[in-house]
Amino acid sequence: MSRSQLFRKVKALTGQSPSLFIRAIRLQRGKELLETTEMNVSEVAYEVGFSTPAYFSDAFTETYGVRPSQLKK
Repeated sequence: MSRSQLFRKVKALTGQSPSLFIRAIRLQRGKELLETTEMNVSEVAYEVGFSTPAYFSDAFTETYGVRPSQLKK
């Protein structure tokens, strides 16, 4: 399957580009880890595959409307 075919299939099934779809899955897993473990925000960011905690925090806030540190409390 070519890259463009994959893009079209994922877009048709999810309504999102593949990169946004993968980011949403990573953020969802990050939210679960913040709620159920004692890991801090930086540890969760690296665990779910984000390169920097700042990018994880910004993406999390954009998606869920709260900072990850506020969810931890």
